[in-house]
Amino acid sequence: MLHSQGFPLAIRNDRYCHAKWQCMRRKEKDHMKRLLSGEVRVLFISILLLVIPAICHAQSAPQPAPPPAAQTERTRPGPPPIAPPMVREGDFAVKLVTALGLGPAEDEVGAETRLGESGIVPRNGWIADYPVTPDIIAELQRSVGDAADARKIGMSKDEALNRLGNVSTDLSMAITTQPVGETYEPSPSEAANYPDPSVINNYYTTEGPPVVSYYAPPPDYYYLYSWLPSPFWWNSFWFPGFFILNDFHRPFFFGHHWGFVSNHFNDIRNHRVYRIDPAGRFSGRTFAGIGVTNRRGFISTGVPHGERRVFNAPRTRGAPVGRTFGQPSHVSRAAGVTNRGGRSFAPSSHSGVRSGGGGRMGAPTGGGRPGGGGGHGGGRR
Repeated sequence: MLHSQGFPLAIRNDRYCHAKWQCMRRKEKDHMKRLLSGEVRVLFISILLLVIPAICHAQSAPQPAPPPAAQTERTRPGPPPIAPPMVREGDFAVKLVTALGLGPAEDEVGAETRLGESGIVPRNGWIADYPVTPDIIAELQRSVGDAADARKIGMSKDEALNRLGNVSTDLSMAITTQPVGETYEPSPSEAANYPDPSVINNYYTTEGPPVVSYYAPPPDYYYLYSWLPSPFWWNSFWFPGFFILNDFHRPFFFGHHWGFVSNHFNDIRNHRVYRIDPAGRFSGRTFAGIGVTNRRGFISTGVPHGERRVFNAPRTRGAPVGRTFGQPSHVSRAAGVTNRGGRSFAPSSHSGVRSGGGGRMGAPTGGGRPGGGGGHGGGRR
């Protein structure tokens, strides 16, 4: 009987103990959760306190300029025109002498003289009426860099070259020469951005042959030009060289006035005419202008101070009174094309282009689609 009566009581005690144990277990779990949650909050706040000063410092520090946005087809500059802008060496010298802090010059001869005294000259010196071409830009970059290294000008080499580039840009000559020893492989796939040969042909027919062009001339005009292999960039367009007329004597509109470019120079006193051969100038065999100190290797005129009296003498300039060019044809080439002044140019029977001293300089053939050859260029950076 006792056993039967005590058995339910034992069961009730066990149930009570089990319920109490479960209640304590739940309280322990809740306590651990609260403790763990508190530790996580403390850890998070500690990390946040460490990170906030760094964030504030980064926000207050000067930020670097963002990289330039990729050029789109709408903003990317187009290729140079068939006839690029013409700039006389005299006009370029006046701008450059001021940009380099060598003082304002009274005239272009004074500017050329000051630059020459600092060793800043093209390969054959300054000749006021000769056009500034990509090879002359490359020669000026070397001489400006050398003058800065020799402390002949009061600025660093990088600053001097930057100012030279600004002068070129201000004169609408977006030319960057290719460093010596650097190679570049043209990309024919991007040649579609260059002018179509039919556009070039139409320009020569209506406007006549330009003095300088970065594109190969049509076959009927090819013999009039020299090809100079001086690589350069025009904005983002690469060219392995350029073409320049063997003979030119032409007015052009520059800024707000008429200019004049020529490679023919008169010695009025002796009734002689001297010609700067573009290919000869490129190879170093020509006449010397202002700023040349060592005249060895240059052709002598026999005229005292010929660099001033012949190659930088004042000209009688004026607006052009009109010029016409006959449309080229195979018939006209056989008979010779007559230029202004009654001078006749006979077509060349060779594929090369005439150069100074009776030699020839090999040139890419013309008449093809631009694609890395033919002097058209064919790459983009």
